[in-house]
Amino acid sequence: MRDFDEQTITNAVQTSFAGTPDARLRQIMSSLVAHMHGFIREVEPSFEEFQAATKFLTATGQISNQRRQEFILLADVLGVSMLIDAINHRMPDGATETTVLGPFHVADAPLCANGADISAGVAGELLFVDGSVVDPQGTPLAGAAIDVWQSDAEGFYDVQRPERSLSALRARLCSDAAGRFWFRSIVPAAYPIPDDGPVGAMLRATNRHPWRPAHVHFMISAPGYQMLVTHVFVAGDQYLESDAVFGVKTSLIADFVAMPPGALPDGSESAQPWRQLSYQFGLKPAST
Repeated sequence: MRDFDEQTITNAVQTSFAGTPDARLRQIMSSLVAHMHGFIREVEPSFEEFQAATKFLTATGQISNQRRQEFILLADVLGVSMLIDAINHRMPDGATETTVLGPFHVADAPLCANGADISAGVAGELLFVDGSVVDPQGTPLAGAAIDVWQSDAEGFYDVQRPERSLSALRARLCSDAAGRFWFRSIVPAAYPIPDDGPVGAMLRATNRHPWRPAHVHFMISAPGYQMLVTHVFVAGDQYLESDAVFGVKTSLIADFVAMPPGALPDGSESAQPWRQLSYQFGLKPAST
């Protein structure tokens, strides 16, 4: 265990993990060393660059707490989160594509009946969401649990508004016998990811912006099916081609159709112009 050079050190480190009892851990550590050493050989960092990297990772840990996970944010902007999501959610035809959960989900959102206004009085352009939940063959799934949440018209989630004491723009609903669910909300806005820490500094240094295109989050589950975590993005948003966390998929972009004043699909009335989102969500069977 001595006299290693830049070519022999990799094998020596990999060999040091040969006695790891857990085979999966042994595989992970060996592969990690191979790729990390390969990266170092490729870019040949100076000692100053290595020190800058350790300072960056230290700062990433120091800013993280129970409400903020900067390492997850780092994984997001490097495409790691979406790569892991893609590997773990290979979807069959008829199943809706997934995307990242994001940091603003709240476990116990208000339980609402179909047709409810989930805006809690937050100002914005009226949005009527008409959704359906089906299996990959298009058969409606009754009793599916739907969790929805979104930003307000200024790009903030309720948990980012310290002045708000009640939940807003989030709810839990249930699909009816025909697999449908519907609710009132407001049109969401694009928003920046937190960029006041090390990840934001990295984005600025690489001339990248922190913005995400406007979207509504959906988490949908039903017995016998894998939970679906996804977004529906607003067609035409300026950040669809440059989402800071690489979460946009063409199948998840939908028209939020502009409608004139008058009757809504549930029979209620709007005196102002409004928008309608209609989207069908397909769930993947748990056995596939």
